[in-house]
Amino acid sequence: MIRSLATIGRCFFAITMIVFGLQQCAFAVLRSGQIFGPPWIVRNPFLIGVIGIVLVLAGLSIAIQYKARLGAQFLASVLLVYVIAIYLPRIIGSPRNPGFWTSAAELLCLAGAAFVAAGASQGTQAQASEQSRALINTGRFLYALPLVVFAAQHFMYAQFVAMLVPAWIPARLFWACFVGAAFIAASLSIIFKIKSSLAAALLGLMFFLWVVIVHAPRIALASHSANEWTSGLVALAMSGGAFMMADEK
Repeated sequence: MIRSLATIGRCFFAITMIVFGLQQCAFAVLRSGQIFGPPWIVRNPFLIGVIGIVLVLAGLSIAIQYKARLGAQFLASVLLVYVIAIYLPRIIGSPRNPGFWTSAAELLCLAGAAFVAAGASQGTQAQASEQSRALINTGRFLYALPLVVFAAQHFMYAQFVAMLVPAWIPARLFWACFVGAAFIAASLSIIFKIKSSLAAALLGLMFFLWVVIVHAPRIALASHSANEWTSGLVALAMSGGAFMMADEK
């Protein structure tokens, strides 16, 4: 069961990267339409195309398990460089801006998921016992630590988050705070390896339910909105990362 979740998670993560990459390549060529994608988006068409190619190739390598370790490590490194070079200075310059914190946290989580994908890829026995463990442990930490940022924002902006909960769900404010608490519990569990496999599986399920219940309807109602597409696809990638970590080695 856990092995199946890890496979599903790898597919979720890889498909998301491929979709982001293809859309950015299309924009770079056509120079029209809205750009959607995680917060590493830039406005230079050439750089958009380069990043799009990187995303497609990395996603394909992870999906088909060909040079998956190399592709996933390169993707993770690009995301980390982007956090350090772009978002860290923005956070330092404007520490009260929640958008910068959210974007940086999302990128760190996705970098963590990429490292986990790299560690879980097929390799030699020596790699499995040494490199894989180091990559997976690094990925777990990078994925789990930013969950605290999401938790803090769910409590600080609980009223706003509650408005994102579909109206047909009762006690919307409760669910906003509940998710914040769930983020903290999942973060601690994954970092300290306390029932971490179960915590990762439940976290992945929570993200996937968001995709189905929250993001899919919003995308259907505003299919032209780049922000809605980005939010939904990032949630799917986050679900994939959590599912991959459920396969605790």
